Amino acid sequence: MNHFSAVKVSFFALMLGTAISVHSNQKQSNGLSLDKALTYALSNEPWLSASKHRQAAVIAQSLVAGTLPDPVLSVGLMNLPTDGFSLEQEGMTQLKVRLSQKFSRGNSLELQQQVLAQSAQQYSWLRADRVAQVKVIVIESWLNAFRAQQSIKLIEQDKSLFTQLIDITESSYASSVGNTRQQDIIRVQLELTRLEDKLIVLEQQFESAKKRLTQWLPISMLTQPVSAKRQDIAALVDFENLDLSQLMSLLMAHPAIVAIDKTVSAKQTEITLAEQSYKPQFDVNMDYGYRDDTQMGDSRADLFSVGVSIDLPLFTDKRQDQQVNAAIASAEAVKTDKLIALQKLKGMYFKEFSQLARLKKRGALYQTSLLPQMAEQTQVTLNAYTRDYGEFSEVMRARISELNAKIDALNINIDQQIIIARLNYYASSKDAAVMREQRAEQNHEL
Repeated sequence: MNHFSAVKVSFFALMLGTAISVHSNQKQSNGLSLDKALTYALSNEPWLSASKHRQAAVIAQSLVAGTLPDPVLSVGLMNLPTDGFSLEQEGMTQLKVRLSQKFSRGNSLELQQQVLAQSAQQYSWLRADRVAQVKVIVIESWLNAFRAQQSIKLIEQDKSLFTQLIDITESSYASSVGNTRQQDIIRVQLELTRLEDKLIVLEQQFESAKKRLTQWLPISMLTQPVSAKRQDIAALVDFENLDLSQLMSLLMAHPAIVAIDKTVSAKQTEITLAEQSYKPQFDVNMDYGYRDDTQMGDSRADLFSVGVSIDLPLFTDKRQDQQVNAAIASAEAVKTDKLIALQKLKGMYFKEFSQLARLKKRGALYQTSLLPQMAEQTQVTLNAYTRDYGEFSEVMRARISELNAKIDALNINIDQQIIIARLNYYASSKDAAVMREQRAEQNHEL
């Protein structure tokens, strides 16, 4: 076997060895898994704990709001003569004790308590929405890290190949045997430089994706590589066969929308509360006056008084009417916020769904046609080159094209998974992890 044939045999063996190493590397699956990242993030999210404290505060305030104000006790001396300051000198002198109690207008206390209790109900739904949001962010960040890591592996495999190809082509060129040209060496070196540039970009993307996870995961978890084993994200509902009425039902049951519904209920009660301002407010007071005996020792009768004060809302156009109008306007504003939120969710859903449909078509095209064709083209050009009637540049172009196609296929697959995770956000009411608190409350009521 001459030197030129030996070079080509080495080249063929190198390509075959790279393919085998690709297969073996795919078996490695140790590292930070998506399930582990999600479990930690959702179990240690401080926002959820803060939300529970806010809800507890509002519930405590509702108990306070439903209680009458404390009675007022006042003690004083009345009609004390200034010429001797004696309690027994004048008959009008007395030690007076007053006890007064103010009562609310109509059902104001019960309604104030109801408003706060209804407002507190939104917090559990806001927490459910937060869980759904965190799930999407963690899944997307983890998948982006996985995408970059797998792309790096693909490129590093070809980078190793091209590094060894430089030695082979330089040896062939130096021996002046065969048809290896200087431009072949330069082409391999150029492609190697391009791969190094891609690696730098991908490493930056990998670090950025992991840095985004630092909000929810400790640094100790992020120092390890992302697991090479990935499970597909399961769709919560059959999005492809979801009609508009079913979609609107899903969105109406979305935690973010239900939270607004709870606010709407509280605002409606505030209208009734504002209407209580048309009713009078009562204040009951009782006085007891103690009088000392006269200087002659004669006993004086103590005095007792009772009274009721009422404020009459007679001039309502500047105060009561405006309070009711403000409550009505506030309730209508929240209803409008709900419509805006629904429209936003619906618009984002259709945007994600249309992207998923296109990605599925592209993914099918890559799996059924492009990737097999690229692999076949690489093999054909390699066979032609090893049999002395092919160009080295054609082998390089085919190899680079196949690498780019594999990376594109990986990107399409990851983008599909990310969009499914985003679509699952709109179907959060079907997610057991998101609705865990609501389901626990329902079971407790039963």
